[in-house]
This record gives sequence, structure tokens and C-alpha cells, in this order.
Amino acid sequence: MRDSELQDFCRQLGIPGFADVHVHFMPERVLRKVWAYFDALPSPRWPIEYRLDQAARLELLADLGVIRHTALLYPHKAAMAEWLNSWGLAFAREVPNCVPTGTFFPEPGAAGYVRAGLAAGLRAFKAHVQVGAYDPRDPLLDDVWGALAEAGVPVVCHCGSGPMPGRFTGPGPIGEVLARHPSLTLVVAHLGQPEYAEFLALAETYPNVHLDTTMTFTDFTEKLAPFPVALRPRLRDQADRIVLGTDYPNIPYPYAHQIESLVRLDLGDDWLRRVLHENGARLLSPASTPAS
Repeated sequence: MRDSELQDFCRQLGIPGFADVHVHFMPERVLRKVWAYFDALPSPRWPIEYRLDQAARLELLADLGVIRHTALLYPHKAAMAEWLNSWGLAFAREVPNCVPTGTFFPEPGAAGYVRAGLAAGLRAFKAHVQVGAYDPRDPLLDDVWGALAEAGVPVVCHCGSGPMPGRFTGPGPIGEVLARHPSLTLVVAHLGQPEYAEFLALAETYPNVHLDTTMTFTDFTEKLAPFPVALRPRLRDQADRIVLGTDYPNIPYPYAHQIESLVRLDLGDDWLRRVLHENGARLLSPASTPAS
């Protein structure tokens, strides 16, 4: 499958386009630092497939058939998140297909700026436990999780231990957050790689836990953290909880390869329609509300 074939693929599948919950847009100087990190990796080699200026990346995303997406951004230290949230709101005002996206960090005042961001229109959040090197159970975040759970907005959270484990990654810490805030709309990035079974269990336990497909099942990831074939029936059973994510533009292969990798799971067209469009469109809708 090629990028140029994706819009035809959507028409044949009977969906208006892709709803991608794991797309990155951020201030240019921040994005350049992210790209520099990937460029410096000794192994595996990670060439950025879509190393383009912002306008070109947006135009290409539309050409790929993506009709709803996030602009995931995240801080690596304190005193960044509130500024990033302002940038995310301004960016979304200029990009109609983008859901206003924010973030947070365990710091005094976090609950205040998250509530202010929600009131200003933020409709999705990103949390990166690995990059931020913080404990999601930090008391400074308890009111943040509570506000997000009450608002019903999705939080795309990199909490799995791939590609490198952190002190607070894995299902344990975020599982304790869910036990405290069971209605939280948590979207586990990368299907929880490599703890796939454990994060699937969280989706089976909590009503609003979803898992995004970002990089999972691709040839690149199958070499590093293969998804167990024995878990595929659970993917099918959780058809309403699996949602398209890609990591665009920071991927080392064409966008179409992520779509192709989901097709070759052979879980059926109805599963694909839910994963590629319906679930993401529901999560990123202004009318999205948490299950009770």
C-alpha cells in the first residue's frame, strides 16, 4: 500500500477518512529537538519520513485522508506545559481538522492551568511518563486526573515501557491512577508496548480505557517488540477500544505502512472501520462524554 492509495482505500472501506489520535505538531524549536533525539539514536536507525515544514506536513496529512487529528505535545520539565497549551489552542484555531490539544507536568498549579485550558477549549491531552520521567501517581497530578476524568476528554498517555523502560512506566503506576479515577478516558499509546497483555487487561477492566495503534504491527516494531499472535482475539473483542494512532510525522516509514499493518491482521472490515475512523472520531468529538 502507498500513501497515494489511502484515500481510495477509505472510499472502498466506506469511511470518510482517518481519525488519528496520535499526531504530533508542536512549536518548531521543540520539534527540532525531538528530531535531533531520533537522529542521534545509534540503534535502531530512525529516519524521519516526513521531515517537512509545518505547512507541508499539514497539506500532506490532508492528502493522506486524515480528517481529524490531535497535535500532541509534551514537556520534559516544569514551567513548559502552560505555554505549550497556549500554543496548542492557537494552532487548532488555524487548523480546522485538529482537536485543540494540551499537556501537563507534575508542578504546583498544574490543576489550575489544566482547568483553564479545558475552559478555553482543549479537547485532548498528552502525557509522556517516559520523557517527563515523572510518577503519574504524583499528588500534584491527582486533581489534574480528576478534572480530566470529569471533563471526559481523552488523555493520550505514553506509559508503556517501550522503546526504553522508565522508572514509572508499565501498567502498575498508571493502573493505580485508574483505580483512583476509574472514569478517566485514557488512551494508552503504542498499545502499551511491550506490555500488550497487561494494558489490554486495563481496557477490559475500565470503561473508558482505549489503546492506540501507534507503530504497533509495523515491520519496524515487530522486530523490536512483536505483538503476540495469541492476543489477536482480544483485539477483536475490544474493537470499540482500539483507535488509530501513527506518530506522524516522526515515523521511519510511510504513513500507509501503519494502515497496511492493521489490514494484514485480518480482523475484518467492520473492525477496521471502527479502528481507523469511528473510535477516533468519537473520542475527538466535542460531544465526547465518559462512560459511567
